[in-house]
Amino acid sequence: MEIQMQGKLLVAALFASLPLIASAQSSVTVYGVADAAIAREDTGAVNGSRTIVASGNQSTSRVGFRGTEDIGGGLKAMFNLEAGVALDTGVGDTAGLFSRRAVVGLEGKFGLITIGREYSPIADIAGATDINGQGFYGTNLNSFGSASNRLTRRLSNSVNYKSPTMSGVKVAAAYSAGETPTGASLNLMGVSASYTMGNLLLGAGYHNVERQLSGDDKEMIVGAAYKMGAIEFKGNYMSADPTGANNQYEQINAGASYTFGANKVFGNFQRNELENGARGNGFSLAYAYTLSKRTNVYAAYANISNNNLGVFAISSAGSSVVPPATAFGADPKAFTMGVRHSF
Repeated sequence: MEIQMQGKLLVAALFASLPLIASAQSSVTVYGVADAAIAREDTGAVNGSRTIVASGNQSTSRVGFRGTEDIGGGLKAMFNLEAGVALDTGVGDTAGLFSRRAVVGLEGKFGLITIGREYSPIADIAGATDINGQGFYGTNLNSFGSASNRLTRRLSNSVNYKSPTMSGVKVAAAYSAGETPTGASLNLMGVSASYTMGNLLLGAGYHNVERQLSGDDKEMIVGAAYKMGAIEFKGNYMSADPTGANNQYEQINAGASYTFGANKVFGNFQRNELENGARGNGFSLAYAYTLSKRTNVYAAYANISNNNLGVFAISSAGSSVVPPATAFGADPKAFTMGVRHSF
């Protein structure tokens, strides 16, 4: 009888402790976006047009896992793993399973420190000042990429810091190790700062990329966003200056959106230019209609008019329309209609 009583007390104590155990466990959230569309793309070159089923013409389709744990003393542990998914084929991101974001870190009154694959300081400002939300065709995403005259959006092998907001000011810093003794890119160091006051946001960022043999590349951005009732304005200037002569890249974006009821209209002007005289002026127009809290339909159109030295492309979150490298003066364009659901 005594043994049974002790067993019952042990079970009761265990159940009583469960809320305490649960409160110490991590809180994990599964989230994502499913975005698919039908698009008509044209590179502007001979036989360069096609009709496709596309993924991510407003937002990149993705699945993510994020979580936090309160470890006491005002300190939290966090992680975020995010994978891109192509809805048209079901294939994952070719860059890697969690190539969108893969970090673990600590957060407290001092701010947030993360280690892993993270968005760069310039990417934070570019995303906040793009009227297309780095989604619709005509977004500033075509200024990022692997070409030597493009800016850096994500950082592998990185250590990152984001400060808390102090009097409207927030600072970010990052260091990315190249981790390859023979590679062209050695290390990247970047900083950014933003200031928010009411409906106004101002931001700037700078990267220095150490090149093992040829010197340093420099990347920078300045941007702004302002909301006035149903109207919102966003714009930015970005520049990438790889080491060497006559190869600096510049892009300017200026856009506005207007919301009325469940409807939202977006318009953006974009100018791309290389120091060698290549230029491309672009225009984009997009429309989104909200069906519910998590679902909307959309349509978007964008084009770029290149001069006789230009081969600039247009991009959406999930795809790019790229003229052949030798098709100087080709004018790419795209039209898309799709549906987007977040969860």
